[in-house]
Amino acid sequence: MTDISGDCPSLTKEEKADFVVDMFTRIVVHYGLWFAEVRHQMGMEKALKILDTATQKTVGIGLKRLGKELGFEIENGLPKALLDMDENAMDRLMKAVAKNWLVNDGVWFQAVEFEHGMNDAKRCNDSCWAQFSPYEAHAIKKILNLGEAPGLVGLKKALNFRMYSLINTQSIVDEGAESFVFQMNECRVQRARVVKKLDDYPCKSAGLVEYTYFATAVDSRIKTQCIGCPPDEHPDDWFCAWRFSL
Repeated sequence: MTDISGDCPSLTKEEKADFVVDMFTRIVVHYGLWFAEVRHQMGMEKALKILDTATQKTVGIGLKRLGKELGFEIENGLPKALLDMDENAMDRLMKAVAKNWLVNDGVWFQAVEFEHGMNDAKRCNDSCWAQFSPYEAHAIKKILNLGEAPGLVGLKKALNFRMYSLINTQSIVDEGAESFVFQMNECRVQRARVVKKLDDYPCKSAGLVEYTYFATAVDSRIKTQCIGCPPDEHPDDWFCAWRFSL
């Protein structure tokens, strides 16, 4: 086995473990940079199709190799341990993953904010949502097999499969065949600020990007209207509300 430490002393077991974790981080970053560059060079639509192809291959290859090294079985392209989990355990795992996603978002925001200030953090955050929302919509449409233009019915389904849906409380108020209102009744981020007796985080600029881009990616005919989002005043039963219409 090649000594990766070169002229340095051999790595300890703990250092090797830390190195392995760092290698996974590099994979995630490299993966994201590939997608970002393909999107930049070819546009979002082509980039998403290429992402599907790359993801299908790399996840299959990666799980098979890791299964061999770590001793877990693969069945139908998925870790058998996941397939064997009971429903309650699976639900808890999904929520844990969603919470990690939200924490990751907050950590990135604060890393920019503490170093460069709130304005730069909000600018980066809004731009990130402009890229993530279309991707999340694309991923959900593929999972649910919604087709190219599923309309408001498809958007209602898709909103229930966002990462947020697993950790926040949300509801839909129908207004007829051509529109509905989506409400975020409980938001982990805002609720934490309420507990600390802090003002609402002013997330309207990000929300306008997030919800508009998500809805348009589900169906390009859908229009988004903000009914209210902090720093706007809002009732006690929701933090933000959005009207979607054809």
